[in-house]
Amino acid sequence: MDLADYIYDVPDFPEKGVMFRDITPLLSNPEAFSYCIELMIESVKWADCIVALDARGFIFWAVVAERLGLPFIPVRKSGKLPRETLSETYSLEYGKNTFEIHTDAIQAGQKVVLIDDVLATGGSMRSACNLVERLGGVVFRVIFLMELVFLSGADQLVGYEKKSLVMYN
Repeated sequence: MDLADYIYDVPDFPEKGVMFRDITPLLSNPEAFSYCIELMIESVKWADCIVALDARGFIFWAVVAERLGLPFIPVRKSGKLPRETLSETYSLEYGKNTFEIHTDAIQAGQKVVLIDDVLATGGSMRSACNLVERLGGVVFRVIFLMELVFLSGADQLVGYEKKSLVMYN
């Protein structure tokens, strides 16, 4: 099964010049969604916990964490977490944003897999990796449903083992 068949292109969203990759067709197809989850599980088995980036990634990664019996730790956009947090600002291909993580979310030495739906410029994942490492976690691997290779986001993640299920050149 080719997961790219279930990801639709939406030009000029959320703003002109951006090609948005719509994953709702993948989510609405139980067979494709299940296949995607199984591919992700294969890449996560040796982790102590899963850290997922806000927001579309939560759909996949919560299922993966539950199936593997691993803690699921969200990295959220600023102002969404209720307790003490660490924060980090990063650049997007069309702006800036800030991520936060609870200060007690990661234990020192924990092997962490970070997961997001798309690798674009790499700023959001780099920011999340920084947050995990500031808490003493060890980034074991970074995983993406999609990678927009032409934006060179992997350059931000040198030194981390990376896996992407669908590549867009």
